Amino acid sequence: MLTITAFYGSILALILLWLAYRVVMFRRSEQVDLGDGGSQMGLRYIRAQQNATEYVPITVVLFAIYEINGGVTWLLHAIGILLIFARLIHGIDLVKKTGKSFGRFWGTLITWLAMVTLAGLNIYHFILSQI
Repeated sequence: MLTITAFYGSILALILLWLAYRVVMFRRSEQVDLGDGGSQMGLRYIRAQQNATEYVPITVVLFAIYEINGGVTWLLHAIGILLIFARLIHGIDLVKKTGKSFGRFWGTLITWLAMVTLAGLNIYHFILSQI
C-alpha cells in the first residue's frame, strides 16, 4: 500500500487546488476570460500554479516508486514534509515578490533536491536489484 504517498500526494493536491483557486479568483475579480489579461499579477498567479503542476506530479510518481520498493519510512516523511514546505513558500513568494526571494529560491531548491534524491534512490534500488 502507498499510504505515505497517499498522504503527501493528497496534501500536494490541495496545494495545487489552492494555487488554481487563486488564479480563478484573480480572473473573476479582473474579468479576464483566458490568460492573464496583460496583468503582471495575473501572470504571477498563473506561473505559481503552472510551476507546481510542472514539478509536483513527477515528484509524487518518484515518491510512490520509492515507497513501493520499500523506501525508508523516515526518509519518505522527511522528503514529504520538505516538499510541502517548498511548494507553499514558492507559491506564496512567486506572487508576492518580484526578483529574488526566500520562497522562490528555497522552494525551487528544495523541490529539485527532493526530485534528485528520489531519482537517485530509485536508481540505486534498481542497481541493487540487478546484482
